[in-house]
Amino acid sequence: MMIHNPEHQARQRVYQLLSSLFAKEVDQAMRDELMAEPGQLFLQQLARAPEFAAPISQMQQVLGGLNSTPDLLELAADYCGLFLVGTKHSASPYASLYGHEQEPTIFGQQHHQMSEFLKDQRLQLASDFLEPADHLAVILAYAGHLAVNYPEQQQLDYLQSQLAPWLDKFVAQVIKIDQGLFYQALAELTQAWIASEISWLQSIKSSNSA
Repeated sequence: MMIHNPEHQARQRVYQLLSSLFAKEVDQAMRDELMAEPGQLFLQQLARAPEFAAPISQMQQVLGGLNSTPDLLELAADYCGLFLVGTKHSASPYASLYGHEQEPTIFGQQHHQMSEFLKDQRLQLASDFLEPADHLAVILAYAGHLAVNYPEQQQLDYLQSQLAPWLDKFVAQVIKIDQGLFYQALAELTQAWIASEISWLQSIKSSNSA
């Protein structure tokens, strides 16, 4: 059931933005979209919240400096080194790798759980997205789906179970490793956004039960 609420639709757009930036490296088309007037206006509106201002400013600074193919390739190399190589010097974006198992593996419990969520909603990953279902980009995109389709309590339960337990560890790893600063800022923005969302959803829950 689609909830036609401008606030919820704006929240979904934030989730979609974060998801798209974790899903693949920034190419020329994505850079141009973010630097165009509508993209800049959206980021400026989001940056009005103090907790989002610093990471958004850092991201805009990097995007503004992507003026050539070598610049884009350098940022793409940062993405690859962080999220694709799968070494101890990377920041794996898979929830299963941050679980409590002694030897966590890709395609673990969280992957199967997210696969079931997608199946239940008759959703599927894009054919060109060859990643496990517990990739951060998928988890964020699904949160955006919930934001416009399901009650706040279900949204809160999802964020607390699928993101809160491991996001801080992931962000800390990105901050430790990222040399280019864009993905450090993106990770910090994502962390601040999820914390804000959980706090807001909890406040709704409290007011509803009062």
